[in-house]
Amino acid sequence: MKILLTCLGIAALLLAGCSTVEKDKRANALQAATNGYQAALRWGYYDTALAFLDPQTPPPTINFKGLRLTGYDVMQSLRMPDKATALQTVSIEYLYEDRQVVKQLTDQQRWRWDAAHHAWFLQSGLPKFETR
Repeated sequence: MKILLTCLGIAALLLAGCSTVEKDKRANALQAATNGYQAALRWGYYDTALAFLDPQTPPPTINFKGLRLTGYDVMQSLRMPDKATALQTVSIEYLYEDRQVVKQLTDQQRWRWDAAHHAWFLQSGLPKFETR
């Protein structure tokens, strides 16, 4: 009986450890996704930025021609209301090259964990860049 209880105790510890490892992997994947998305927007790799969008959301109708980001600052860092959702608020400064007027927007990002793909996807869509 003592051996059985010891085995059960060890099994419980191992399961708890696996849960922590999974949580760390998910947090690391979230950080990598948000950093990759930010870099793609900042450097004008819009096709790469589109790959971060949730496949379940409709594709955006944004004209990227001449769009340049001049700033991308995290205003409210990542927070997770549950284990499959993450929220982040960023401030983005941008311009269209033919207008040379810097504009600013606040982007409320909502990220969703997709267990089937083991990846985070941007559920809130791309920022609403004004063209005027």
